[in-house]
Amino acid sequence: MAVLCKPAIAVPEYIITREDTLELARQLHSDHSQLNLVLRLIEHTGVVRRHLIQPIDKVLEHPGFDARSAIYEEESKARVPDVARRALEHAELEPQDIDLIIYVSCTGFMMPALTAWLINTMGFRSDTRQIPIAQLGCAAGGAAINRAHDFCRAYPDANVLIIACEFCSLCYQPTDVGVGSLLSNGLFGDAVAAAVMRGSGGTGVRLERNSSYLIPDTADWISYAVRSTGFHFRLDKRVPGTMEPLAPALRELAEQHQWDAGNLDFYIVHAGGPRILDDLSHFLEVPPEAFRFSRATLTEYGNIASAVVLDALARMFDEASAVDGQRGLMAGFGPGITAEMSLGTWTSAE
Repeated sequence: MAVLCKPAIAVPEYIITREDTLELARQLHSDHSQLNLVLRLIEHTGVVRRHLIQPIDKVLEHPGFDARSAIYEEESKARVPDVARRALEHAELEPQDIDLIIYVSCTGFMMPALTAWLINTMGFRSDTRQIPIAQLGCAAGGAAINRAHDFCRAYPDANVLIIACEFCSLCYQPTDVGVGSLLSNGLFGDAVAAAVMRGSGGTGVRLERNSSYLIPDTADWISYAVRSTGFHFRLDKRVPGTMEPLAPALRELAEQHQWDAGNLDFYIVHAGGPRILDDLSHFLEVPPEAFRFSRATLTEYGNIASAVVLDALARMFDEASAVDGQRGLMAGFGPGITAEMSLGTWTSAE
């Protein structure tokens, strides 16, 4: 069965702290009628620092959508290959061993997708399949894992490379001053992550089952308005409460596999914010410590969109506490409102 191996992660060199963010909010929005609310919300995100592909003064300039698109292409080509190589090394594979590349990103756009450039420059076979995913937002990390699992079920000896490239700072919009937009300015960070799913062999999470669930009538709760200035992020105030309707979907997936979602050994979930993790702890009836990997990602990197689940999984590898046979759940949440969920068992290569 397919095994998701240790992910590789890279965060950019420019750092903005929570204190920096709060001071910027005070400077840029001193006359905002709800500034005190915004400051409180940013303080309560749990984010201590974030990493950016550009210095903050460059981020604030906003040179235009075309210039930002050029930056996205340049930075992705500069940063993705090394992360992909490290993911391949973790899986003990070479580029020629990969049958499918799944590339997810909601913060920039290229056509052809970066997958074509990677095949041409990194030594992947010319018959390597490509699946670029651009419109699932933060849920795309979970979706990439699930689609890789589906592919390996269809082709049992196949290997899949998953790449998540998120430069959230390229979506900063200085004219968006709603509370949700200002909160997002203090929440999102930049990162690149990659992992290999091996059809056979490997150490990591052996995928058992996956599922998707969409909460009805919530399509406008998380969305982009695409304008001449780029992607304008829109966040409804009801989003933090979405774990109440999603927790039953997580429970149902586990029950289908004769598991109890409240009694598993590890949880790797998208950390959109602290409320998500707190509510999951409550509704699944598991201790807060169960989400320590996701919470560490949020604290140290912020919300890095589709890359969160891969970074949280890498932290579990680094903790080196998992033993063969332990059971766990992985999930990404995003626009729709969509949940991409999977179950897996820890296994070590023989």
